[in-house]
Amino acid sequence: MFGIGWPEVIVISLVGVAIFGAKRIPEIGRSVGQALRGFQDEVKGKSTESSNSQNKNDSEI
Repeated sequence: MFGIGWPEVIVISLVGVAIFGAKRIPEIGRSVGQALRGFQDEVKGKSTESSNSQNKNDSEI
């Protein structure tokens, strides 16, 4: 994992918990995951607007 071992991962995790608090860590992870998913969809050409317009066209037929 890029030369980072388990002791380093544990230290980084503890620092993250100390800075943000235990309650905010899941919220941060969720928002980062949504941002990455949105970025991947845009790169692949999957836009929510195009899928919504396709769904509307399918329901009209």
